[in-house]
Amino acid sequence: VEKIEEQLASLRIAKRSTLSEEPAYLLDIDISKPAQSESSRFVAVSCSNKTIRVYNRETLNFLREYSSCPGILNGVRFAHTCDSIVFSACSDGTVKCWDVRVATQKAVQVFSGYPSNVFISFDINCSDLIICAGTEKVEKDTFLVFWDARGITNCATKEPLGVYSESHNDDITKICFHPIEPNLVVSGSTDGLVNVFDINKDNEDDALVSTCNSDSSVSFIGWSGRDYKQVYCMTHDEGFCWWDIAQLDTEEPITLLHVLDVRDTVCIENDSLHYLVGGLYHEKADKLFLIGGTSTGNIHLISCGTDGLSLVGTLCGGHSATVRSFCWNLTDESLLTGGEDAQLLLWKPGAVEMSLAKKASMKIASSVQKRVRVHNSSLKSRKK
Repeated sequence: VEKIEEQLASLRIAKRSTLSEEPAYLLDIDISKPAQSESSRFVAVSCSNKTIRVYNRETLNFLREYSSCPGILNGVRFAHTCDSIVFSACSDGTVKCWDVRVATQKAVQVFSGYPSNVFISFDINCSDLIICAGTEKVEKDTFLVFWDARGITNCATKEPLGVYSESHNDDITKICFHPIEPNLVVSGSTDGLVNVFDINKDNEDDALVSTCNSDSSVSFIGWSGRDYKQVYCMTHDEGFCWWDIAQLDTEEPITLLHVLDVRDTVCIENDSLHYLVGGLYHEKADKLFLIGGTSTGNIHLISCGTDGLSLVGTLCGGHSATVRSFCWNLTDESLLTGGEDAQLLLWKPGAVEMSLAKKASMKIASSVQKRVRVHNSSLKSRKK
């Protein structure tokens, strides 16, 4: 962990993206998976103005923009086996796929759901074979919808393979496939449940491997631990839960840690923690970290242990408003962050920033807030 702390302490802003003509919150970030001999080439960012923006990974120069108006795009993911293919879920009941190499604005593939579907979360599995998207609750229904992702054909629309409809009873806010097991997927919902499925099974009942209860609305989920046998989640009221799925068939408890409000438990001198953004598992260090921050743009890296949470370090001077998204690149230990100041920042160990100083804060009309769940920033301490 000390080595990680040193790396974090040495992170400096290497690049900033130039502000676009229509500034927007940067809600989700992904980087393309490296081709055989190269490093990652592209960064894709999901924005609050219903667009996906693609940048050069090294220079942060703007390359492409994709829109799905009037639909709202949610989340962004690159394919694992082709570094130019990027996906996003859409509120119009589709998952759309674009090819960065092609100049057209049109999606090269559309995966269509059922008429009432409004997709707010999605992921693609590590073998690029299956896409899964989660819906908002419509009347009494919430669905996990699955498609066969193989053979991207020019603008053909693909119908679903099937759905899971019994395991959640509210909006499915997050979906995350296992990093190395293509048949395992975890879903999180505003119903508080975090469900792990083995999609190789014949039906939904058999597929449900475990149900963990976070007791609150789920805002982020991920896999961690050796062989990724652990699942963790964050909640919209800044709680944190961490479970060991490997203990399911043993007498050991599966809960590794449950923190009702991380803001009350992490000590930060001369600063505070207002919200959590997400988590990252560092394979080499076999360590789980959480990323949180302040409304003024400071970024805190927090170390997770079964004995609790502790601050590893803080990145200052980058963002001027709430940080909403990040992407950690283990190959070069760099970090990308995006925020409500409409800035995309690339942090690298020991970098020297050549561009201008921190941009002023930028406020956007509140119509954004109707669609995007905003972190609860009240700092009321809770009774444990």
